[in-house]
Amino acid sequence: MNILIAGAGIGGLTAALCLQKIGHQVQLLEQAPKFIEVGAGIQCGANALRVLDYLGLKAEIEAIAVDPLRADFREHKTGAVLHSLTFGQDYAQRHGAPYLHVHRADLHQILANAFNDRAASAVTFNATVASYSEQGDKVTVQTENGRQFEGDCLVAADGVKSVIRDQLLGHRAPVFTGNIAWRGVVPADRLPADFMDKIVSNFVGPNKHMVIYYLRQQQLINFVGVVESELWQQTSWTQRAPWQQLKDDFAGWHPKVQAVIDAADRDQCYRWALYNHKPFSHWSSARVTLLGDAAHATLPFMASGAAMAIEDARILQRALDQAPNVGQGLQLYQRNRLARTAKIQTMSTQLGRLYHIQNPMLRRIAFKGLGLLPGSKDQYLSNYDANKITIK
Repeated sequence: MNILIAGAGIGGLTAALCLQKIGHQVQLLEQAPKFIEVGAGIQCGANALRVLDYLGLKAEIEAIAVDPLRADFREHKTGAVLHSLTFGQDYAQRHGAPYLHVHRADLHQILANAFNDRAASAVTFNATVASYSEQGDKVTVQTENGRQFEGDCLVAADGVKSVIRDQLLGHRAPVFTGNIAWRGVVPADRLPADFMDKIVSNFVGPNKHMVIYYLRQQQLINFVGVVESELWQQTSWTQRAPWQQLKDDFAGWHPKVQAVIDAADRDQCYRWALYNHKPFSHWSSARVTLLGDAAHATLPFMASGAAMAIEDARILQRALDQAPNVGQGLQLYQRNRLARTAKIQTMSTQLGRLYHIQNPMLRRIAFKGLGLLPGSKDQYLSNYDANKITIK
């Protein structure tokens, strides 16, 4: 088939590589003038690594990633450990693939390079989708600059603000969650050599939390500090903000939190407003479907947004290969992804509330009994094998 994919982020590129691998002709439509991926760190578990390994990219990703030993949930002031999750060799033995920290830009570059190597002419830049139309056995995409592209199927991997989703489902405005995320990357050599083991440190406290972990073979330290606030009034979802505001938001928190904030570039402090959608009941028509954030925008508290898009890509490929026609293939894909992605959306929201419990005693009790939740999270996320799971 000739398959159009709108959006060349991690989800769109993974879908393009999966579909191209089994012989489909893929045309990527990207609104940017070139491959661009911003952001900082992402966490990539066995469920995502299995798909990337299927594409032949696992070794290349491991070479630039960090394989953490564990994740510690800590009290925001004292640093007392409330709960730990084991990663490293133990995780890899349990799940058959490692748990990695990867810079988003590095993963995107690896995917983009692979696509360029395999189908360099199959990407069109400066192609912002304006609308689409389905007629008979074809779908036609119109771009803002007046170009048209025709294919057998259209995959919308164009993010949480998806224009294609709005046409397919009607306008569904994303909802501001009341959470704002400070995100940044700090060179590790700005901090003491013994600053932190090769782990994830998640400091949790009243109405906010901060996650700190290494990237790029421990050359960088990634931080994400989420603060509850109803004061976001910007038209943009992202804004540069004063370093002092970041410092004030985490005043009195653990010395490791302070050290990372103090090491951050004063003029490179950015805040993201966190938006999401409630799970949709469907996201496919006869020739059009959604993938990744366009289908199931998710809060970052389970570190699974990119992983869900990567899983989507493989299941979409298998569904189209298995079904007798495009329409049935898209329905098969949708049917096998709706419940899982909705559960991840719900669990992510619940974990965010847990991280921000105000009463310290209740927080300790919740994390003590949480052996259940992180354990089930680990199993539910990591045991999923998009390469082998039965789809029907």
